[in-house]
Amino acid sequence: MVLRPQDLLVLFRLSLDGASGDAPSYAALAADLGLTASEVHAAVTRAVAAQLALKDPSGRARVRLEPLRLFVQHGARYCFPPTRGPQTRGVPTGYAAAPLNAVIRSPAGELPPVWPDKNGTVRGETLHPLYPTVPQAALHRKPLYELLAVFDAIRAGSARERALAVKWLDERWSDAAADAASP
Repeated sequence: MVLRPQDLLVLFRLSLDGASGDAPSYAALAADLGLTASEVHAAVTRAVAAQLALKDPSGRARVRLEPLRLFVQHGARYCFPPTRGPQTRGVPTGYAAAPLNAVIRSPAGELPPVWPDKNGTVRGETLHPLYPTVPQAALHRKPLYELLAVFDAIRAGSARERALAVKWLDERWSDAAADAASP
């Protein structure tokens, strides 16, 4: 059993519900992410086998934030390497999107990384998304967009971009883990 890109997409979406404890149904996740319910179920099954998630007594999936953080920081960019392409119109990602665009400026003359999307508003260098449905899913949920853009900075960015992305991710997920642990 091998992790697939959509598994990471599902895990990122599930990580947004960590503090609330109310994991959405597979059908709701599928609608959110542009996947089918069976794809979401298979993704959760693979994530549980990889010890990046677990199922609670009611059968709902829960993300194991610390193993996911370590995987994203140290392994995911090797499992899901960046693929670049020509200039296109799309949705900004990596350092060109929030939250990193507040601390990193695009070098002069360099086009920002974008996910190709016909509804995109920025012209930039293609950085193919983790999974084809990422641009649409990200645009429907800002926190998911931030996670996916930060992941792109980790997998495709410079050393400085990766360091800032990892720091942001550590802060976000350590806060979420603390919220989940408090009674």
